Amino acid sequence: MYRILTSITEGFKIALSSLWANKMRAILTTTCIVIGIVSVTAMNTITDGVDRSFDESMDMLGRNVVFVEKWPWGFGGEYKWWEYRNRRELELKYVDQVRDLVPNASAVSGRVYRSTSVRYEDRSAEGVGLSGATATYFQTAGLNIDDGRAFSEADEQRSARVVVIGSGVAEALFPDVDPIGKRVRIRGQRFTVIGTLESQGSFLGMEDLDNEMVIPIGAMATIYDLRYGLRLSVQFPNEEMLVDGEYEVIGAMRQIRGLDPMEDDDFAINKAALFEQEFQSMKVAIYGIGIFLTGLALFVGGIGVMNIMFVSVKERTKEIGIRKAVGAQSWEILLQFLMESIVICLFGGVIGVLLSIGVTELINQIFVAYLDWTTVLNAILLCTFIGILFGYLPSSRAAKSDPIESLRYE
Repeated sequence: MYRILTSITEGFKIALSSLWANKMRAILTTTCIVIGIVSVTAMNTITDGVDRSFDESMDMLGRNVVFVEKWPWGFGGEYKWWEYRNRRELELKYVDQVRDLVPNASAVSGRVYRSTSVRYEDRSAEGVGLSGATATYFQTAGLNIDDGRAFSEADEQRSARVVVIGSGVAEALFPDVDPIGKRVRIRGQRFTVIGTLESQGSFLGMEDLDNEMVIPIGAMATIYDLRYGLRLSVQFPNEEMLVDGEYEVIGAMRQIRGLDPMEDDDFAINKAALFEQEFQSMKVAIYGIGIFLTGLALFVGGIGVMNIMFVSVKERTKEIGIRKAVGAQSWEILLQFLMESIVICLFGGVIGVLLSIGVTELINQIFVAYLDWTTVLNAILLCTFIGILFGYLPSSRAAKSDPIESLRYE
């Protein structure tokens, strides 16, 4: 055991000495590994980031919420828009009717969405999402108040001109002042800010959910036509109750619409599970492409390491003969060159991981990426594996060389 540990230690020292003596060759070889590790790590950070972003987005959407709309969410396949366009629009009175017909629901809300601009004095924000909603919308959408309050059912009933703004809107309009109590202008009408929402981030890494405002749906009717685009959100206490609750909602909507048993639904039932099903199929394709590309990069890097190791073995043939002549075992020669191969790959791996930190930050500017310690650990283990895999053949040749022939080599 002591001899094995000594051989590993000596092999490590010899590897460092060899790399130092051939700096340019070591740099070029290490570069191949760096490119491979950066590719692998970048792919892992993207897939981890997508997974985390997706889970967070599904939590925002509500895994225990059923959405009733005119249009179904379209994911691949044939989307029969020509059939959906002729469906009747949903009406605001459905909110109370569904609440009465689905007693297991914990909350039912209605919401109409538009994109608009908002002004406060000389500041303005463009492309802000404006939701006209019932008071229960904050519960079904999982919105938390950071400061101030949400509007109440009383505010909703009297169509009060009050607004709750997202953190992004607050930063744009009120960078240095408290927004509560201030009056903003939306489509020429003044609304009083009564609350701000907690930061939510983005949905699937794309839509900024902090760039939004919520007003009572009655007030929304004074500035927009509400005859189209209404969505009902039916929330259940948990995901288990959602399974049966979905059928209750369908039955309630068919009763409200007065549909005969043989008629098709003239409304759509949407839920977070639809996103999850589509995401799984997309993830398989993304992961497959990523594994192929990163595997190709690592294979090229490994071939580079193998090539350099063959050169190193050839150059040190006489050294191998001398070591064997003084009693070195074949496994010790094998271990020495394996250590050199592993050290090359580990250096490349460390540099690759350090570069990946910057790459992750860069990716986060345009998409989503997440680098955690398991990715770093996997990268280091992968480097060790590549060093052993691609360094074994040259190391084995060195270990099996004839000491007499090696001593004759010039």
